[in-house]
Amino acid sequence: MRTLTLLALLFAATRHVNADDPPRPNILFCIADDASQPHFGAYGCNWVNTPAFDRVAREGLLFTNAWTPNAKCAPSRACILTGRNTWQLEEACNHQPFFPQKFRSYVEALTDHGYFTGRTAKGWAPGIANDENGKPRHLAGRPFNQKKTTPPASGISGIDYAGNFEAFLDQKPEDAPFCFWYGGLEPHRRYEYGSGVAKAGKKITDIPEVPAFWPDTEVVRNDMLDYAFEIEYFDQHLGRMLAALEERGQLENTLVVVTSDNGMPFPRVKGQEYALSNHLPLAIMWPAGIENPGRTIDDFVNFIDFAPTFLEVAGIDLDQAGMQPITGRSLTEYFRGNAEGIVNTARDHVLIGKERHDVGRPHDQGYPIRGIVKDGFLYLRNFEPERWPAGDPITGYLNCDGSPTKTLILDMRRDGMDELYWLQSFGKRPAEELYDIRTDRECLHNLAASEEHRDIRERLRRQLMDELKAQGDPRMDGNGHIFDDYPVASPRTANYFERFTSGEEVPAGWVNPTDYEPKPVEADAK
Repeated sequence: MRTLTLLALLFAATRHVNADDPPRPNILFCIADDASQPHFGAYGCNWVNTPAFDRVAREGLLFTNAWTPNAKCAPSRACILTGRNTWQLEEACNHQPFFPQKFRSYVEALTDHGYFTGRTAKGWAPGIANDENGKPRHLAGRPFNQKKTTPPASGISGIDYAGNFEAFLDQKPEDAPFCFWYGGLEPHRRYEYGSGVAKAGKKITDIPEVPAFWPDTEVVRNDMLDYAFEIEYFDQHLGRMLAALEERGQLENTLVVVTSDNGMPFPRVKGQEYALSNHLPLAIMWPAGIENPGRTIDDFVNFIDFAPTFLEVAGIDLDQAGMQPITGRSLTEYFRGNAEGIVNTARDHVLIGKERHDVGRPHDQGYPIRGIVKDGFLYLRNFEPERWPAGDPITGYLNCDGSPTKTLILDMRRDGMDELYWLQSFGKRPAEELYDIRTDRECLHNLAASEEHRDIRERLRRQLMDELKAQGDPRMDGNGHIFDDYPVASPRTANYFERFTSGEEVPAGWVNPTDYEPKPVEADAK
């Protein structure tokens, strides 16, 4: 039985908390590392088993249109923590930046207002976030990583995520609500090749279809199954966490949010701004606070909506939180009533974009993009189309993690077997792209030059630019260079292109040695 009513909870969130108020909810935020939206059971996938995610969706809400503004680890997580779009975050728009002190996280705000906060494994990363005294900030909570386990494959972390969550609960003061960040390191690469078949009992025929921008081979299918195995491991720890809360009688008043930071770590997905890059899984449950669970929501929701949601249910307004103005909108409107499908017609689009992700271009330049998703279309504006979208070939295409799939595509071009897959993942792109993602989720048929689609292209471009101007995007004022000028926080990889081309051996552990092209391939770009 529910011990609290939704009305009482929302009433408590609007007034000063005292001993007579219903207890504020706990918050368990669970984020996979590099998992695309289609690969969770609740969305109909039958070759990746995710019973815990499916339970959260079944006993709460399943969102079919959740998007991150920026499909890379650090900037995506910065949007979550601050409630602001990536182009509103100065250095934190980039991957591996120095996180600006001016931007407080919702976790820091909750800590200051009586919440017991912590995290396990990956919080905000990679980059450096220090306070004015040079001490590390706990943007996602104090780390709990002491407990270890024996992972089922060599590519899986040895951190016992669920065990550390229980250690966190053991330390929680009895009268304090908690906010915990479960930052699993799966399915981030590297993988143990063949583990999906050998250790998870999967078959390459389990996959009904390989994305058309990769070759359909045994190597690629094995790579996908290894990815699936790691998603399942993330889900197993989520299930253990839910069980731990049930055993302690704390699940009823815990808001559980499960998602991923960006799409799968494969060519043309992670680090890009296509549908499989930014369109992500999202399920939310709160037994005491969500009416009529089991609903599916088709409205567009955004990662910048998490912070205002958490602040609202905790009864903390923005002035109290001490955070910079929040662009996102709370999701609590979906907790009430019985509406599903399209609930709020004002939530009809999202904006996306990126600047510098991984290094490897001259002068540590990024690949700036802004985009909008609306009315079944994805429109992208590539501001520097002469740059390489996945990183320079001679420095290993550093904005694409090393993998068997990447190696196969590169070798197919080098051996003269097939250049199309390389062009789709690594080749240069036009200034504008437009895709009908209702029929072309893989974003392979660019309609930007189509006269038939001229009106929708112009309308989406105008709306995108107008909203970016209103949000203070520096690129709209001709100051986009500032994102390239921000320093890379890691001295190990800063100025990578210049150091590498001068003969220095610069480590880049996330790609394979064979990813580097021995000579420029400019003539091959189309």
